[in-house]
Amino acid sequence: MANNTLRFFAQRNAALLLILGFASGLPLALTSGTLQAWMTVENVDLKTIGFFSLVGQAYVFKFLWSPMMDRYTPPFFGRRRGWLLISQLLLIVGIVAMGLMDPSRNLTLLAALAVLVAFCSASQDIVFDAWKTDVLPAEERGSGAAITVLGYRLAMLVSGGLALWLADRYLGWQATYWLMAVMMVPGVIATLCASEPTDVMAKPRSLEQAVMEPLRDFFNRNNAWLILSLIVLYKLGDAFAASLTTTFLIRGIGFDAGQVGLVNKTLGLLATIVGALCGGILMRRLTLFRALMLFGMLQAVSNLGYWVLSVTDKQLFSMASAVFVENLCGGMGTAAFVALLMTLCNKSFSATQFALLSALSAVGRVYVGPAAGWLVELWGWPTFYAFSVVAALPGLLLLAGCKRTLEYTQDTASFLPRTAYRSGYRWALRALTLGCALLGIWLLLLAVSAIGWLQDGAMLTPLFEFGMGLALCGIVIGSLLDYLALRHSPR
Repeated sequence: MANNTLRFFAQRNAALLLILGFASGLPLALTSGTLQAWMTVENVDLKTIGFFSLVGQAYVFKFLWSPMMDRYTPPFFGRRRGWLLISQLLLIVGIVAMGLMDPSRNLTLLAALAVLVAFCSASQDIVFDAWKTDVLPAEERGSGAAITVLGYRLAMLVSGGLALWLADRYLGWQATYWLMAVMMVPGVIATLCASEPTDVMAKPRSLEQAVMEPLRDFFNRNNAWLILSLIVLYKLGDAFAASLTTTFLIRGIGFDAGQVGLVNKTLGLLATIVGALCGGILMRRLTLFRALMLFGMLQAVSNLGYWVLSVTDKQLFSMASAVFVENLCGGMGTAAFVALLMTLCNKSFSATQFALLSALSAVGRVYVGPAAGWLVELWGWPTFYAFSVVAALPGLLLLAGCKRTLEYTQDTASFLPRTAYRSGYRWALRALTLGCALLGIWLLLLAVSAIGWLQDGAMLTPLFEFGMGLALCGIVIGSLLDYLALRHSPR
C-alpha cells in the first residue's frame, strides 16, 4: 500500500499538477499584497490602495463566466488545455505590462491591468480545476489535491515574500514583475505537455444549457443543500482561527513583527505543505468521508493551541508549536476538502460546478473577518479561540448527515437523485438565486461608487444585507428540507 501511495507522486500527472498549481498561485499576490506594497512605497494614498482590494473579487465571482469555458472549445488543444493556454498567455502579457507601469503616474492603467490579470488568473483556476477533476480518478484525488496545494503555496511564497525581498534589495519593482512573468512559462510548457481529458461526458450544446444544467444537475441530487452548507461551514472554525492570527500574536501576546513573520509565515507555510502531503497520502487508505471527518476533527482541536497561548506566558517555542500544529492540520483538511469538491463535480460541467463550489467555500474565509474582530472585542482572546473550536462542529455534524450520499458518490461515481419536497426545493432555489443576483448588483454598484460615478451610496448596505439574507434563507430552507427527507428515506 505504501509503495502504491508513493508511486503516484512519481507519475507524470503529479509533475504537471505541481507546475500548474504553481502557475495557479503565482498571480494572486501580484494583484494583492505585492501590488499593495508597491503602491505603498510609491506613496499612493490609502483610499486608492483600499479600492484595489476589489480586484480580488474576481476569484469569488469566477463562476459567473465559467459556463462559457464548459460550453465553448478553442480551435486548438481542446476544451480544457485550450482555455488554459489562452489564460496563461494573457497572464504573461498582463504581468509584463504591469511591470511597465509606475503607480504614481499610471494608476488608472495599472488598475485596468490588475483587473485583467485577476480575471485571467481566476479563469486559469477555473480551467485547471476542471482539468484535474476530469483526469484524476477517485483514488488519486487526495494525492492530486495535496500536490496542487504544494505548488500553489510555493507560488504564493515566491510572488509574495520573495518578490518583496527582490524588489527591495536587488531588482526593483518593474524587473520583479517581469521575472514573475517569466516564471509563468513553465506553466505554459506543462499545459502543452498535458493530455486533454478523453473520458468526459458530452459538453453542453448551448450557453443556456451550460448555465442552467450545472445548477439543475447539482440541486436535483439527494442532500444537495446539506452538502452546500457543508462546503460553506467545513472550514469555518479554521477560518476564524486564521483570520486574526497575526494581530493576536503581535498585539494579544506581545511578540515582535519579525518573530511573527518568521514563524507564522515561513514555518506556517512549511506546515501547510507537509499537512497537505500527509493528507494526500492518508487519503489513499481512507474513504473520502473518513478523511474529511478525521481531518475536520484535527482542524478543530488544533485551534486549542492558540487558546493555550492566550492563557500562558509568552514563549517562542509555544508560538511555533501552535502555528505548526494548526497549519499542519489545516493543510490536511484542505487536501480532503479539494478532493470533496472534485468528487461533487459532474464532468460535463466540471468548470462551472467547481468554480461555483469553490466560490461558496470562500464565503466563510472572506466574511468571518469583521465578525472575528467584533467577537474578540466582546469576549477577549481566550474565549474567542475556544469559540473557534465550537465553530467547527456544525460542519462536522453536516458531514455526518451527508455520509450516505458521499459514500455512494465515491463508490459509484454517480449521484443519488432527489424525490421529495419538489415544490419546497424550488422556492429555496429561487431565494438563493435572487439573493446571489442582488449580491452581484451590489458588487457592481460598489465598484461604480468607488470610482466616483455613484454619488449616493446609501443603498449599498441594505442591498447587501437583503441579498445575503435571501441567499442564506434559501440555504437554510433547502438544508431543512434535506434533513426532513433524510429522516423519511429508507436506510
